[in-house]
Amino acid sequence: MPVYQLDPDNYWFPPVSEAIDDPQGLLAVGGDLSIARLLHAYQQGIFPWFSEQDPILWWAPSPRMVVEPNQVHISKSMAKFIRKTPLVVTFDHAFERVVKACGSIPRADQPSADGWITTDMQSAYTQLYQGGYAHSVEVWDGGELVGGLYGIALGNIFFRRINV
Repeated sequence: MPVYQLDPDNYWFPPVSEAIDDPQGLLAVGGDLSIARLLHAYQQGIFPWFSEQDPILWWAPSPRMVVEPNQVHISKSMAKFIRKTPLVVTFDHAFERVVKACGSIPRADQPSADGWITTDMQSAYTQLYQGGYAHSVEVWDGGELVGGLYGIALGNIFFRRINV
């Protein structure tokens, strides 16, 4: 199967069943990181993932992990940790800091890289946040940001990006 070249003038994506096997899940190349295209992609289970020197690459790997909140089990030891921890969890208090921190962590497949969330991606996700589509979860130890994640919320689905 070919990797599809996206038309910059519309938001069409090929079916996710057309994603290739090597590299696993690569579906398309090109397009842009506009809010409309990103939302259209996420609605289909497609997301961008590329390095600064690459064109925009769109992915739809299978299988995808799905966590159903009513199926999550919190162990006794985890519940005890949650009750006693000095860590504080907030939502949407430091979105840009979380995205920047996530972007500074090198990808496992590129350990010498400076990170993988490009400045264009940081800008695009910040626009999604400002539009009410992206959200962050922050973990604080005292006043220091020590962890977090961010993602896109569409309907009843939250598409998580990466942990700090």
